[in-house]
Amino acid sequence: MSVTHAWRERRDRREHRRGMPRGFTLVELLVVMVILGLLAALVVPSYLGRERKARSQAARTQIELLGTALDTFRLDVGRYPSTQEGLQALRGGTGVPGWDGPYLRKDVPADPWGRQYVYVSPGEHGEYDLYSYGADGAPGGDGDARDVTSWGS
Repeated sequence: MSVTHAWRERRDRREHRRGMPRGFTLVELLVVMVILGLLAALVVPSYLGRERKARSQAARTQIELLGTALDTFRLDVGRYPSTQEGLQALRGGTGVPGWDGPYLRKDVPADPWGRQYVYVSPGEHGEYDLYSYGADGAPGGDGDARDVTSWGS
């Protein structure tokens, strides 16, 4: 093999390598990861805030729908279910004179946090009190832990 031939061969290999796509450098990868982290730090809290708000709104809506079913029960029976009968009386009021239900198509739903709604009749705030203790499952609270009630905010 001649010297010119070997030189041409090395030159061809170098030119071939220059045309090939290169990988990303470590610095480029770190910059992209920092950008993704910043975006996640901005977007995730906003998303979680919306989810909390949606759960509270869902609880309010369910309480209103259960209130409508309770009002229909009262129109048929002449009274609201007692605390002992509870919300289950809306699904199966066996032995209750005038009962013309079921007043709910499905079983009594749990609140958006997976707990049962609290029903008291007669209530302290009206003929009945219907409420959820919110995300923390305890009376009172602020934010998403605030109680959701049938008698107001």
